[in-house]
Amino acid sequence: MQGRHPPQHKQFTTFSLADKVPQHNIYYQLRQQLNLDFLYQRTVLYYGKEGNPSIDPVVFFKLILVGYIENLNSDRSIIEHATMRMDILYFLGYDIDEELPWHSTLSRTRQLYGNEVFLELFQAVLHLCVSKSMIGGKSQALDSAHIKANASMDSLAEKEILNDGEAYARELAQRDDTKVLASIKKQVEKHHAWKKKEYSKQPGSTAHERTDEHGNLIRPKFVSNHTHYSTTDAEARISVKPGKPRQLTYTAQTVVDTAHHVITGIMASSSDKRDSQCLSAITTQAITNLRKEEIEIEELLADAGYSSGEAYKYLEEQGIVGYIPTFGQYKPEREGFIYNKEEDSYLCQRGNKAVLLCKGARTDSKGYTKKTYRSSETVCKNCPLRIECCGKKTKFKKIDDSIDKPYYDRMHKRLQTPKAKRMARVRSSTVEPVLGTLINFGGMRRIWTRGKEQANKIMLGAATAYNLKKWLKFIRKKPEVVVKCVPIPTNNTHSAVNASFFTLPRVLCAITHYIKTIMLQRTIQPT
Repeated sequence: MQGRHPPQHKQFTTFSLADKVPQHNIYYQLRQQLNLDFLYQRTVLYYGKEGNPSIDPVVFFKLILVGYIENLNSDRSIIEHATMRMDILYFLGYDIDEELPWHSTLSRTRQLYGNEVFLELFQAVLHLCVSKSMIGGKSQALDSAHIKANASMDSLAEKEILNDGEAYARELAQRDDTKVLASIKKQVEKHHAWKKKEYSKQPGSTAHERTDEHGNLIRPKFVSNHTHYSTTDAEARISVKPGKPRQLTYTAQTVVDTAHHVITGIMASSSDKRDSQCLSAITTQAITNLRKEEIEIEELLADAGYSSGEAYKYLEEQGIVGYIPTFGQYKPEREGFIYNKEEDSYLCQRGNKAVLLCKGARTDSKGYTKKTYRSSETVCKNCPLRIECCGKKTKFKKIDDSIDKPYYDRMHKRLQTPKAKRMARVRSSTVEPVLGTLINFGGMRRIWTRGKEQANKIMLGAATAYNLKKWLKFIRKKPEVVVKCVPIPTNNTHSAVNASFFTLPRVLCAITHYIKTIMLQRTIQPT
């Protein structure tokens, strides 16, 4: 017979979320095992003693973690999602008929708390991972990824608009009706000269200025961080990746332990900075986080983007062995020249055997400091290889080397070892999957706040949730017991066990089989 369930509306009922949430549920396990009460003491300084009570700090951070676990990218979606989930309500400590805080409360509270609170929460979860022996500490892998900012390319404006506006405002405040201050005029002209220089280096620029039908100057259709800024998020920077459109982003610098892929450090940086400029800051954070657990970093693995003399020098000062491929204008050897370390000079091995002496150091347009080595014009003037070596017009040979060449040399020598090739594979298999998980499944596809400080909080929260999930799923493997079996003498009545190394289960099986054989043999013996 077909059954039908008539709708019933009970005025009173007895209901418990604890009875409805399965024990294997992630939020049930977090409710039972995760203690965040230390946040009360840590956030008490952010509140006064009067006024209405704020959102519970523990509830706030739990809601933040829910957003990353569920891969949500806005505060509004976090509240809507949590309202419809009994397991999340149980994790928050809310009853089914209780109303959650407004989404705007999450945004205001995130702005209220400083970065140090989010960092302490990250360190607390890291401590839980250490307690399960999930962190080896010896080798750390470093990499970065661009995260889309909460601003579009339509929000870009030319920098000269802002600067000219400031200059014009000061001009109006200081000038009279008939006179323009010379200082203001000079400042505006100087700024326009800078803009002209910046645009001249960009694609689409021409030697002659072009104007439209109204006489306005036509700029090349190209934007960069030198010429434009975002009116929505002034700290976001334009990033360019091959095969992808330009967009405003922040860079997530991430350090991952190679043992079980636990994140040991993460921070937001400006996308217009080179990765090598960020190495010292992110590595210092990872060192600090692990030293709290009495763990020292021994090796750091990174790609060629982190290659620089300053980065190599920093790692050596910290006693860390780096495996970072050399990149840029560094050359381990100069063809036809031998470097004399004692005299700090180069010796030509061809032609007239010229000696290139060090002429001092200089900084180029890109900010790199180099040492210049030059030969004498009198030595190279009559050399048969002068044109091939120096060029048609130059009468001397010049070689530029980085001022940090000794650090480059030591790194280059280390990279020639078989271990270095193995470390390159370890790096790519460690940190790249972690970044992919954070971006695609960890709520870090984009930054829904504005400003680098707020972006840093987003990244710390995503890394905290990632480590939490690994901590819950991690099962410490029991070491396999290996014993040595003594060979049993053979005879006509039973078979022997071969002398070998066996694991404990196999040994027990062999002993059991041997006993059964003996008992069977005794049973069938004639009386």
